[in-house]
Amino acid sequence: MLDLSCFFFGCFALNICIGFDLTPHVCSLSLQQSAHQYDECYGLAYAQQLKNKDIPEGGSKAVNLINVNGLSESGANFVMRKSVKAFTDTILDLLVDTEETKKQRVDIVGKRETLYLGPDEQVTPEDIEWIVKRAALRGYDTPNAFMSSKPKAGINHKEYGVTSEGVNIYLEVALRKALGINPTKDAFTIKMTGGPDGDVAGNEIKILIREYGENAKIVGIADHSGCAEDPRGLDHSELLRLVDKNLCIANFRDIMLGENGVVHHATDDEGVKARNNMHNRLEADAFVPAGGRPFTIDEHNYRSFLKADGSPSSPLIVEGANLFITADARQKLFDEAKVVIVKDSSANKGGVVTSSYEIIAAMLCSDEEFNDNKEAITREVLKKLKELAHLEAELLFREVDAYPGCALPEVSDIISNSINAATDAITAALKEMSKEDCDSLLPLFRAHLPPTLADMAFDRVSEVVPEQYIKGAIASCLASKFVYKEGSKFVNSQPEDALAKVALRYAEKEQEMAKLNEVLQDTDIPHDEKERIIALLDAGGARTALTMT
Repeated sequence: MLDLSCFFFGCFALNICIGFDLTPHVCSLSLQQSAHQYDECYGLAYAQQLKNKDIPEGGSKAVNLINVNGLSESGANFVMRKSVKAFTDTILDLLVDTEETKKQRVDIVGKRETLYLGPDEQVTPEDIEWIVKRAALRGYDTPNAFMSSKPKAGINHKEYGVTSEGVNIYLEVALRKALGINPTKDAFTIKMTGGPDGDVAGNEIKILIREYGENAKIVGIADHSGCAEDPRGLDHSELLRLVDKNLCIANFRDIMLGENGVVHHATDDEGVKARNNMHNRLEADAFVPAGGRPFTIDEHNYRSFLKADGSPSSPLIVEGANLFITADARQKLFDEAKVVIVKDSSANKGGVVTSSYEIIAAMLCSDEEFNDNKEAITREVLKKLKELAHLEAELLFREVDAYPGCALPEVSDIISNSINAATDAITAALKEMSKEDCDSLLPLFRAHLPPTLADMAFDRVSEVVPEQYIKGAIASCLASKFVYKEGSKFVNSQPEDALAKVALRYAEKEQEMAKLNEVLQDTDIPHDEKERIIALLDAGGARTALTMT
């Protein structure tokens, strides 16, 4: 899955870095500073690959560097829209088979390539609709699957808050496991970067209030316009007003502040300074960066996040935004202050999971069929992404005990790499299997789909879904199930050349356990004892059976 980011600089002409996650930022940097965007794009692409571990698509990122020198805001926006279109046509030139493109194409892979595009910040619904129409006009065979987050026949990320739904699962599990806070019963404080008008931050505000009510005390929010702070917690009704009206935090009304509350406007040096250090300065149980520039906290300034006594201003960080903290800074915060950090490649994977489901839905059904069932499919996708987030969040804190001395971000990478390694091994094994043996694994793919979509269109899979995608889906489904259930240490202990065989046998044993469960349901064993046996079979039956044969 290719995510496109468009960065707009006051000194640079159009350039393209491979990957796709459309994120325009308008600013003015020197040529030397803009050179850092390659590192940023590389880091984002790497994080994308890690977070895509649960889905058939791989991850990548693109950055457009565009000259906006001397342009007005409307002029910069025009260039932004134009760059999206130019980038789209460039990608289609590489994918669509026409006599003209065949003559001009440099074919490195030597086989048909399939790309699926996903949006990021500041990609407009109009951009998305244009991209899909352009793909159809250019002859791309599945144009509706070319771009996700479509306003109509898709699941718009901001409208449904898909990234934030996942972020909040990690936040809740981390509050319970790391801080001993039950957010449904106990009050807790939180600070955020990213405004009420943003996708991740705005939706996270809504979810915090929906799930925890007055227990969630949001003591500070900072965005491009300034920051609002209130030690008693910013007024929920006012925050929801800003989210509903798509307004930045500078529009928070003073009348809604507590006695010690304040709004700083980034219109003068004092306001800019207050905004820029809010995430360091305010104390809270948890910090959720849900917006802001990558590498805001790095190895040179991380100590600003610590108080005078060396303790952190927040003992827990859940990264809703990509690359807000550098890898070195994460490690130093852990080493020096034991800060628990849930890494971006885990915490904000909800968006890519949703995009993946939208892609397969676009392959399996028409726009009319999707729209007729959109409410049910969307509800089921949200349920699945929450389940995947919960599985990983629980495993993260189990695995910390298995890797003494490791920081949580390192454990996150271990889990992602374990799943990706298993996926690669299984994919390679599937290529050597007969069609009949591959077809026997299709129930894994069916179970991966939202039930409404599976019931409606699973009989079309072999006809309309590329074979490589089906095998990738089977491999990723089995790999993630394997790792989340048994842990990375068990998976990584398998010989590399035997990993796929073990995983496939594990799938067989799981089917055996499912049949045993069905048999147990029809026995006269007392209910409590029956449920206990079923729980034991579910927890360790497949692994035990694996070692018995």
